[in-house]
Amino acid sequence: MTRSLLVLSATALLLAGCGHNVEQRAATGAVAGAVVAGPVGAAVGAGVGMVVSRSQDR
Repeated sequence: MTRSLLVLSATALLLAGCGHNVEQRAATGAVAGAVVAGPVGAAVGAGVGMVVSRSQDR
């Protein structure tokens, strides 16, 4: 159980970097997070997507 949760979380973080702009990356992160952990995961995934976008744009 714990191992699968870690794998899904890592996948969500990797998918958060997909997209070409902030909105796309945040949306991808939110969808991946929602699949893994529901509404809380969606919020975290969107945040991760925005952070990844900001760091990649620099």
